[in-house]
Amino acid sequence: MPEQASAPEDGVPGKRLHLVPDEMSEARRMEAVRRYDILDTPPDGAFDRVAALAARLFDVPVATVTIVDEDRIWFKAAHGLDGVSEIGRDPGLCGSAILRDDALVIPDTLLDEVARGNPLVTGPLGVRFYAAAPITTADGHKLGTVNVLDTRPRSITSEETATLINLAAIVMDEMELRLSALRTVRQEQRAAEVERAAREQAEKDKAAIASFASTLQRTLLPPALPAVPGLELACHYHTASVHDVGGDFYDVFPLPEGKWAFFLGDVCGKGAEAATITSLARYTLRAAAQHTDDPVAVLEALNSALLADVWAGSRFCTAFFATLTPDAAGGFTVELATGGHPPAYRLSPAPPAAGGRGMQVKAVRPEGGMLIGAFPGAHFASTTLRLDPGDALLLYTDGLTEAHTSTGTMLGEDGLVTFLTARPASCGAAQLIKDTVGLLDALPQGASDDVALLALSVPAPEQAAATGAGPTAHTTAAPAHEEH
Repeated sequence: MPEQASAPEDGVPGKRLHLVPDEMSEARRMEAVRRYDILDTPPDGAFDRVAALAARLFDVPVATVTIVDEDRIWFKAAHGLDGVSEIGRDPGLCGSAILRDDALVIPDTLLDEVARGNPLVTGPLGVRFYAAAPITTADGHKLGTVNVLDTRPRSITSEETATLINLAAIVMDEMELRLSALRTVRQEQRAAEVERAAREQAEKDKAAIASFASTLQRTLLPPALPAVPGLELACHYHTASVHDVGGDFYDVFPLPEGKWAFFLGDVCGKGAEAATITSLARYTLRAAAQHTDDPVAVLEALNSALLADVWAGSRFCTAFFATLTPDAAGGFTVELATGGHPPAYRLSPAPPAAGGRGMQVKAVRPEGGMLIGAFPGAHFASTTLRLDPGDALLLYTDGLTEAHTSTGTMLGEDGLVTFLTARPASCGAAQLIKDTVGLLDALPQGASDDVALLALSVPAPEQAAATGAGPTAHTTAAPAHEEH
């Protein structure tokens, strides 16, 4: 059990020993803080999710993820604490929590000799309850805390204290993944320097660093799809987790020389642990694509990163990675590699001989793509296809095909093909995603697993004329989780 502020060793209510950091230990702790290069970085969705989850689990108005600097407490994430990015390193709360090996719980701050003078207690916020778990590195350094705060006195159970400690461990996992991704990209940059001239490499290094910095500022999923000239894009994401974290991921982003890249994947498992691996996967795929235009090589880089990262454990994932090359005829050449993922589907308008209605559906299933992160030297397969005007391509995670129909059987690949074949010949990416989401919503239990959908289509001339020429992109927000 954590030390309760109202029940110290000497038995005097409200009296708690104020620990003073050892100068040498504090210097080593600050070296660890700087090693993670986290201070004053932009907001990050992964840490914001932890703060929001803590507030919801403990039913408190304020929850924060903090990093303790030399003379300040800096908020990496703050739920319910708008307009505050840092406070002084005053004793009583976060500054005291990092000096402990266990959680710090103060049921009533006004009865605690150390906490009662803290600005969060004496100021407008009026904190009366405080609990914190230290964010601790593998070598024992405490970087900061995960905190829950309330404006009324209260207590928490030992199980709730354990939950707070687990949330701090998840934050530490995310910081290790972030550091690992930085190291991976830097190693790839050094290898590329050997193969390129100094001037060209310097320019590409600058672009890679800018691209990676931008990637780190994003959440697990892109906030919106980009506009790709001559292409319609649409996506949808639904998480089955009650904590709104999942293991599916996707992205679309530009490459040099007018090319584009896209990927969609699924991490083994679900929930917060799976979600931390998606960060490493997304960062690595985007970074590797800046150094090679071979989709198979990009998947090989991700395989190596997952196997090398001790925090990934035995987790693996499946994924598609592909490049898009536009051509003068108004279509796109797609070079697509797979690592153990369910097939994608290419949709083309049915020819007049077939009645001219509906779609012809063809599975895109390169043979031999193995799981990513499961085996050293895994083999990944690729194929090349064209998207002509009027064609569409649908990628999805297995939460779609594993959804159960009214008969209790899974939708499966056959059911999905039947559904896609019935789409109208003019069905573009946005309509395809809308119809597929409608299919899931119409099922008795909806989707019981995470579902990610990504669709691409090349508008036919008559479609472009009706809607106006130009790129379009649609993002469908994930619906709120419902118990079935």
